[in-house]
Amino acid sequence: MLFDSHAHLNDQQYAQDREQVIQRAREQGVTRILNVGFNRKTIEETLKLAETHDFIYAAVGWHPVDAIHCTVEELDWIESLSDHPKVVALGEMGLDYHWDQSPKGVQESVFRQQIRLARELDMPIIIHNREADDDVIRILREEKAEEVGGVMHCFSGSWEIASQCLDMNFHIGLGGPVTFKNAKLPKEIAVQVPLDRLLVETDSPYLAPHPHRGKRNESGYVRLVAEKIAELRNMSVDEVARQTFANANRLFRIEDATGSTEGQ
Repeated sequence: MLFDSHAHLNDQQYAQDREQVIQRAREQGVTRILNVGFNRKTIEETLKLAETHDFIYAAVGWHPVDAIHCTVEELDWIESLSDHPKVVALGEMGLDYHWDQSPKGVQESVFRQQIRLARELDMPIIIHNREADDDVIRILREEKAEEVGGVMHCFSGSWEIASQCLDMNFHIGLGGPVTFKNAKLPKEIAVQVPLDRLLVETDSPYLAPHPHRGKRNESGYVRLVAEKIAELRNMSVDEVARQTFANANRLFRIEDATGSTEGQ
């Protein structure tokens, strides 16, 4: 069993074959997918996917790139969606200093408001961090994000940063980059992070793992991520799959067939 803990299967890149992509993921042993909406359009599409497929869950939040378009009304809407039975996390939220399409002050304000909302709702959060390590860590601490925890999505930082995130009750999400030949940091993180705090993800349709690098990613490729982590940790793929599946169930409070949130 594999849990793709971060995907965007609503993306336009899947317009012609979305159901086939989802079926291929099932054939690769992916039994749960968390699809992430990050603005009005993608949240609406994400909810439709989650309502259509019983094994797809939803996260709703506001991406820092789109923070300039996040109004009080949008945040109220996100709060109202927290009652949806398939919504299990808020995000992705955070800071993005690479694209810099929203002013840093606006990004920070929207980020803080979403953390506060998550604390009110007692829901885990999904963090997007691009070239903003110090500010992300500072804001998470100042807003007491450890009270809800969550996942550092597509983590690409150092062990020093990872350790600080772990101390704040966060999981570390690893995706395609851990399979890249010269990606030293993700490989080090894959070995050092405690297994019970690790998640696997694809970020589909982005960041496809080797040997599909540069092409459209799919949820089924999360198996390649698990295989690389298993190789790096000298474990079986089944062990990695089983533990990361249990981790995601526990973090997102999803019950398995036995009624447990510890995985199967």
